[in-house]
Amino acid sequence: MENFLNSLKSASYVASSLSSKTKCEVLKQMAIRLRKNRDYIINENKKDLQLAKDNSLSLALIDRLLLDENRIETMAKAIEDISALKEPVGRVLEGWVVPSGIRIEKVSIPIGVIAIIFESRPNVTSDTAALCFKSGNVSVLKGGKEAHFSNLAIAKTLQDVLISNNLPKEIITLVPDSSREAMNKLIKMDKYIDLIIPRGGESLIRYISKNATIPVIKHDKGLCHTYIDKDANKEDAIKVSINAKCQRVGVCNAMETLLVHKEIASEVLKDLKVEFDKYKTTLRGCKETQKIIDVSPATVEDFETEYLDNILSIKIVNDLKEAIEHINRFGSNHSEAIITQNYNTAEEFLNSVDAACVYLNASTRFTDGAEFGFGAEVGISTNKLHARGPMGINDLTTYKFKIYGQGNVRE
Repeated sequence: MENFLNSLKSASYVASSLSSKTKCEVLKQMAIRLRKNRDYIINENKKDLQLAKDNSLSLALIDRLLLDENRIETMAKAIEDISALKEPVGRVLEGWVVPSGIRIEKVSIPIGVIAIIFESRPNVTSDTAALCFKSGNVSVLKGGKEAHFSNLAIAKTLQDVLISNNLPKEIITLVPDSSREAMNKLIKMDKYIDLIIPRGGESLIRYISKNATIPVIKHDKGLCHTYIDKDANKEDAIKVSINAKCQRVGVCNAMETLLVHKEIASEVLKDLKVEFDKYKTTLRGCKETQKIIDVSPATVEDFETEYLDNILSIKIVNDLKEAIEHINRFGSNHSEAIITQNYNTAEEFLNSVDAACVYLNASTRFTDGAEFGFGAEVGISTNKLHARGPMGINDLTTYKFKIYGQGNVRE
């Protein structure tokens, strides 16, 4: 493990010194190579899909695992978009002159070696590798065993481009040992790794956060809510709620709990049930909800659960205050939305809810790097320090101070 990581540290000095022109050209070649290797990648992905079916993984998890022509094209396009982003390294963030006469600049630099530990979605391999490369970092990737063959195929495709450009293939590397023991060693190698970004289930995030000796930026679960206020536009409420839950159920920015103000509940819930039934969504509701529509009972455990499936919890609340209290108790600091036409209510919600992304009259499904104009993303950070929300390319840099003098000495 130490020999392996030492080679990554050496590669990081090469990656950090690459010109913007070189990085952009290599990224464009990576996008081309992904398209060229499409059939190879899909065939390797089929091995993972078959194993997933053999192991009875849920349909939502299989959907996260699937690679087809459209998804590979999306991966290639994401790399091209990353290539076109403004250079994140070498930006002068601030500059000033102090009374001693020295001139100081605060300048963005790469973080170094970034370990990304993730589950299920193999597109994470190409997205995060490209983002790290563009920002001058080495990426050491540990995907889940369920995407083993897919991740290997994608990583090899990207590494072949590095090799053809006389660059160390270690700039983009999969951890060769996928065992739990290897991960336990990896997350304690602070001599070689500068940052860990875990993406996956709650237990994985909790374990890494508790045991790592390396700084961690969590990309935790998405227990997202939509609150329909008494002053909501009914059509907007229905349209946004259906999109937030049903457009794609197995993702972290999908709605898991719907909160409805008691004054509008009878009016809106009956129409919502008709729409949710079209998508065959399983609904679970509080006692007041059950008086209005036919749903299964919702428990405290339901309100604590990120389903990542076509299941929705519903709760009727007395007022805005109760909605905010529920979200701040059960939410995961990810994405929360309010549907209302009342400006004061909206501002109180947006200011009081503790989440990385708060929405007014829009679906939580927009919490996404591409939708925010960042290009691809490393993930959605639920941290409060360094990076929060969709974590884009500039969040993969830190900074140093450059001090310019002319023989200045301190008196």
